[in-house]
Amino acid sequence: MRIKICGITTKEDAVAAVAAGADAIGVISCSPESRRNLPDTRVREIFSAVGSDTVCACVTHTTDPDELQAVCALCPDEIQMSCPFPRSMVPHSIRVVRVISPGMPVADDCDGVIVDASMGKGKHYNPAYSVSVRKVAKVPVYLAGGLTPENVGEAVKTVRPDGVDVATGVEVSPGIKDHTKIRAFIRAVREAEGSLKNRK
Repeated sequence: MRIKICGITTKEDAVAAVAAGADAIGVISCSPESRRNLPDTRVREIFSAVGSDTVCACVTHTTDPDELQAVCALCPDEIQMSCPFPRSMVPHSIRVVRVISPGMPVADDCDGVIVDASMGKGKHYNPAYSVSVRKVAKVPVYLAGGLTPENVGEAVKTVRPDGVDVATGVEVSPGIKDHTKIRAFIRAVREAEGSLKNRK
């Protein structure tokens, strides 16, 4: 199961997340409405601080095609986007993960979907909707929205996503991560994952 620590704003937090066992890190780009939005130079610094085995994702809420191209120019491994841009606008070397929330169709013109009505605001995910997405999706399903070290284990057992994504649930303030919470979050996910495997 993939674990992504999102809303990273410093190299130190990125390195700590990877050291704790995160599979992916996410930064916010071309989304000035977000308190975690970063300039291109900072994004590149953060990506260069982690190893090649770590998935580096850019999260963007832009509706501007030119800004999407600017995000692509940062050469992330993955772009998570909420605007329904055509897949063809992103190079095939970059994975596309589409954001979906209750009421939206489950996209399949992408490399994955993330169930996220929160978008960094800590709003709790909808369990019933998330389970329904997991049943019909033809691509990997990632879960986000109000996840914390205390509740992520139950979320994993209920939804059984392909991965989980956390931002506010491991922060001391917007964009500043609590390394103890990151470790606790990852530990809770791995324990829940192990519990599911033991049931088989």
